Amino acid sequence: MLRLIIIVTLLLASLLTVFKAPTYHLWLLAVLVGEYGILFISITLLALLAGFLPGRYAWQGTVLGTIAIALYLYPMVSAYLIGRNLDGDISHAFPKSQHTLSQSSSTPFSFARLFHQDPEQTQFKTFTYASYADTSLTLDYYRAAVKGKRPCVVVIHGGSWSSGDSRQLPELNTVLSRAGYQVVSINYRLSPKWQSPAPLQDVAAALTYLHQHAEDLQINTTKIVLLGRSAGAQIALLAAYTLKQQGIKGVIDFYGPADMVWGYSLPASKLVMDSRRVMSDYLGGFYPKVPKQYAESSPIEFVNRQTVPTLMIHGANDVLVAYGHSERLRHKLTQNQVPFYWLKLPWATHGFDYHLNGPGGQLSTYTVLRFLTSVLPDNSSLN
Repeated sequence: MLRLIIIVTLLLASLLTVFKAPTYHLWLLAVLVGEYGILFISITLLALLAGFLPGRYAWQGTVLGTIAIALYLYPMVSAYLIGRNLDGDISHAFPKSQHTLSQSSSTPFSFARLFHQDPEQTQFKTFTYASYADTSLTLDYYRAAVKGKRPCVVVIHGGSWSSGDSRQLPELNTVLSRAGYQVVSINYRLSPKWQSPAPLQDVAAALTYLHQHAEDLQINTTKIVLLGRSAGAQIALLAAYTLKQQGIKGVIDFYGPADMVWGYSLPASKLVMDSRRVMSDYLGGFYPKVPKQYAESSPIEFVNRQTVPTLMIHGANDVLVAYGHSERLRHKLTQNQVPFYWLKLPWATHGFDYHLNGPGGQLSTYTVLRFLTSVLPDNSSLN
C-alpha cells in the first residue's frame, strides 16, 4: 500500500509537465519536475522495483508508475525534438546568423548534459553606477574571457518589480562571459517605494555609466544587448524599444509581460500570485485609476519598424506571466517586420531556467548564444 501511495504522489507531481500549477508551492514544484526529471524518474524506478516483492495493488502501482515516467520524460523528448530544428529555425529568423558556438555548446540539447552540474560561478566586480538622494545602485561586472573590447550583455533581474537583485541566477552570466561577452548585471529601484518609470531610468543610467567607463571595462558600446527575466524582461523590452541610446542591438525576453493593459485584464490566480496588486505597486494604482501608466509601461506599444531584433523565451505552463504576452508581442513584431525568434517550451513554467542543464535550460542557453552571434556578428567564441 505504501508503494502505491508513493507512486500516486509521483504521478500527481508528473502531471505538472502538462498542466499548469494551481498554487504557488506547486509552481515551485513544477520548476523542479520540468528541469530535474531525471531525479524524479530515478525515484519512480525505485518505487517500481519494489513491485517485484509480493503485495497488494502491485500491478496498479506498476501501471501508474509507468505513466509517471512517461510524463517525466515528456520535457526531455520535447527538448530533443525542438533542438533538432532549432538551428534551422534561428537561421530562418535571422538570416545573417553565424554559427560560431563553442564545442561544449554545439548541440541545442543533449541527454548526457542532464547529468551535469550548472557551471561554477566566475568572479565579478561590483561598481556603483548611480547615486540618488535616497539610494545608490550597483552593478556586477563579469569580465569576458576574450581580451579586448567586447560586446556587452546587460542583465536585468526579475522579482515582480519588488524583490530580487543582481545576484539572481548568475549561472548564465558565467556562460556568457566565458563565451566572450562582457556581462553586466544591474540592480534597480524596487516597488512599492519606487514606481515606474524609475527602473527604466536606472537602465538608462547604467548604459550611460557603461559608455563613460567603456575603456576600463573593455566594452564595445556599439554592441549592447539587454536581457531580462520576468519583471526584468518588461524593463528590458521597454528600454530596448524606447531608449535611443546608441549601441543597443537586441533584447532577450525571458517570460516577460509585454502588454500590461492586457495582462491586467487576465490576472494570475491569487493562489499563485496577486498579479494585479503587484502591478498596482509598480505602476502607482490599479488600472482604472492610472490607465496611462499601464499603457506607457507596455513594450508592445512602442514596437515599430526601427525596433531592435528580439528573442522571446516562454513556457506554455507559465502561471505567473501568461503565455499570451509573448503571443501578442509576436504579432506586433510580425506586423512591423521586426526580426525575432520565439523559443516555445510546451512543458515549462515560470523560472524554468533555474537549472541550465535541464531541458529548458539547455535550449534557452543555446538559443541565447545563437541570438547573440546573430545581432553581434563580429563576436568570437571560445573553444
